[in-house]
Formats: sequence, C-alpha cells, structure tokens
Amino acid sequence: MNFSVRMSRIKPSAIRDVQKKISQRPGVISFAAGLPDPDLFPLDDLAAATEETIHKHGKVAFQYGLTKGYGPMIDTIIHRMKSKENVEALPENIIMTTGSQQGLALCAMMLLEEGDIVVAENPSYLGGINACRPYGVSFIGVDTDDEGIDTELLDKILRENRKVKLLYVIPNFQNPTGKAWSLKRRIAFMEVIRKYDVLVVEDNPYGEIRFEGSPVPSLKFMDTEGKIVYLGSFSKVLAPGLRLAWICATSEIIRQAELIKEGWDLQCNQFCQVQAVEYIQSFDFEAHIKKIQQRYKSKCNLMLEQMSKEFPENVSFTRPEGGMFIWVTLPEHLDAGTFLDIALEKGVAYVPGEFFYADEGPKNTLRMNFTTVSEEKIVEGIKLLGQALHGVC
Repeated sequence: MNFSVRMSRIKPSAIRDVQKKISQRPGVISFAAGLPDPDLFPLDDLAAATEETIHKHGKVAFQYGLTKGYGPMIDTIIHRMKSKENVEALPENIIMTTGSQQGLALCAMMLLEEGDIVVAENPSYLGGINACRPYGVSFIGVDTDDEGIDTELLDKILRENRKVKLLYVIPNFQNPTGKAWSLKRRIAFMEVIRKYDVLVVEDNPYGEIRFEGSPVPSLKFMDTEGKIVYLGSFSKVLAPGLRLAWICATSEIIRQAELIKEGWDLQCNQFCQVQAVEYIQSFDFEAHIKKIQQRYKSKCNLMLEQMSKEFPENVSFTRPEGGMFIWVTLPEHLDAGTFLDIALEKGVAYVPGEFFYADEGPKNTLRMNFTTVSEEKIVEGIKLLGQALHGVC
C-alpha cells in the first residue's frame, strides 16, 4: 500500500502504550489518566435535557446543521467568551469543532507547510505536537518556570528562526505540569509576539477549573492584532464524550477552518450541540462548574499533602491552582520510564514525563492525575509510590 509521506511522520501515542501496560495489571492504582472525574458528569440533568431536546427540537437536532455550528450554540459561546474572558466576539469569529483536538488539527492544516517551525512549551500537550507532525515541520521547545514560558528565550528563538509559523501554548493549568502563567508573564509574552509575523494557538481546556487564586486575563483578551487563535472546550466542565469545543479567531481564520471542515466532517454533532444548549439554558451550569472546582481542589490538596508526607526530600512537584495534573521531578539520575516498572510492581502507575516533549526530553519527570481516583485510593497510591521512590532515591 502506497501511503502518503504524511503517514510516515505520525507517531503512535506513547501515553496510550503506557495505558496498555497498566491495563495488563488489574488492581493497579493509576494516576496516569488524563480524564475528568466521571462521577461529576451531571447525568440526571443531561438525561432531562436530552428528553427535552427530542420533544422540543427533535427535527432540528436530528437533521444536518451548519458547518460553523448550531446558531444558539454559537450564541452561547459568544456569551461565555464575554463573561469568562471579557472577549467581544461575533458569530463570524466562532466555529464549533469536534473537541479541541480537531481545533488543533484545523490550525495545523491551515497554517503549516513543510519546513516550517512550531514552537511549544517544554513540556507540552502531546496531542498538540502530534497534530502538527504530518506537515513536515520541526519543533523548538521553550522552557518554562513557575510564572510561565521563558519570554527572553522565546524572543531569541523568534529572532533567529524566521521559519517559525506557529506557537502552541497552554497558559492555564497546563497539561502536563499544571502550571499557570502569571499576568506579568502573559504581558511580556504578548510584547514579544507583536514583534514577529507568527500566530499563537492558545489552548484553554482547563481555564474554568481554577480552584485557587484569582483568574488571569487570557492571551486572547490581550490580543489587538488577531494573532491569537483561542481554543475552548466543554470537555472538562460538562462531558468529553459530547466532543463539543470551539475556535475563537479572526473571521478570515474561521472562514478557512469552515472550508476544511466541509471536507472533513461537514459539521460537528448537531444533536449534542442542541442538547448542550438545552442543558445550559435549563440548569445551573455555573453551580455545576463550582462543584467540579471544589472536588478537584479537595483531591489535589490531598495528593499534595500525601506527597509531602510520603515522598523523599529530593523529589519535587508543582502545586497547581487548577486543572487536573501535578508534575513530579525525580533526582537527575533516575529514569521515570524504567522506574514505572518498579511502581507497577508496587501497584501504582503514572505517565513518564519524557513523552510530553516535541523532541527528546529529560527522563526524570512524571505526570500525575488526581481527578479520576478516589480520595481513599489517592492516600493508598501515594504511599505505595513513596515506598517505591524511597527504594531508589
């Protein structure tokens, strides 16, 4: 079979390989998931909204819809962009996507050509990197600290590499580190971006699940030149199975995305869009989000407390104010991939951090998820992981 050159550039997900490894060991306490807590899905309210969708809007919900999205859904997004991000958007600035992953794939297809360079944070979301790989691009990673991306290094990279076409960033509670950029660093980032002919994809799936501190303005809010392509999603605050997300960008970018979607999938799931609008209009969505924030805060604080108690002193970790992840750094001589086998023998699992780099990353880091495991299992799992770490640290 003569597959395209693009297929040779696509790499299988290393994270899924880890998940397969974990699945072969029943009873393992897994902190490797990147999933929201299914116990927080508003099932009863969604069931009621679904029934109303069929009875009130069935002929619309089961019919083909517009490629851009269901009109009331677009209106809902415009309202949320204003209330959550203070961003003024019009219908021509919004298109619905089948999850944020499709938004990433659309941006890559629209903007990238062979030989271009994509800049991402070190580390970054593997799905964002993989969406760009088929187009024959190279990657440059920019290190981050507790305040966000290193803007001085970024300026140097953009000054010396004129083929940089796209920047991919997650300023809020990043996957995999859980870090959030400070306001000062966001302002500095925008000052750098204004100097160069580049576009920025601001991926914000976790912004609404802040459980500590005060909200910080999005890059899109600071954007005066149309350089920020904002990706939003309902996956982490409603249900990922609905695959409801959106792009907010200039009308020119949205028109191009619409043309691509016409050839890809014609439209996003019409029924789910009508269903979600019915749910948001009929129930207290903000109270539901607060419930998620409170539950995740409790689980995150418990995991941090247990890590402080059970881990060796030469193991460090982030202290996120939102999102779903904690990033752990082991002593430099340890390989988190090799150590995973030891952890699995103890009955606990995580994702090695090296998989979250565009190129080869350090091997002494790992990502921990606190959302899908019960509080009882968090205590037990961190104790087991701590015992394993004491054995090698």
